[in-house]
Amino acid sequence: MQSLYEILMLILDVIWFVMIAHILMSWLLNFQVLNMGQPIVAQIWYGLNRLLEPIYTPIRRFLPDMGALDLAPLVAFIGLIAARIVLQNNAGFFYGF
Repeated sequence: MQSLYEILMLILDVIWFVMIAHILMSWLLNFQVLNMGQPIVAQIWYGLNRLLEPIYTPIRRFLPDMGALDLAPLVAFIGLIAARIVLQNNAGFFYGF
C-alpha cells in the first residue's frame, strides 16, 4: 500500500508542475514576453492546454461567468493542494497500523 501512496503523490506532483508551467506561461503570453508566433511556444502552449482542459472544463461549468477572468486554474490548483493535504494526513492508511 505504501507504493500506492507514493504513486498518487507522484501523480499529484506532476499535475502540480504542469499547472504551474501553464499558469506562468499564460502570464508570459499576456505580458507579451512570449509570442505565439514562435512555433515552440505555440506547441508547448497547445500541449499544456490539451493536458489541462479536461480538468478546467468541468470547473468552468460551476463557476459564474467573470468575463475575461478565468478562475478555473485557481480553483483546480486549490483542489490539487487540498487533495495533497488529505492524502498526506491519511498516509497512515497506506502504511498500515
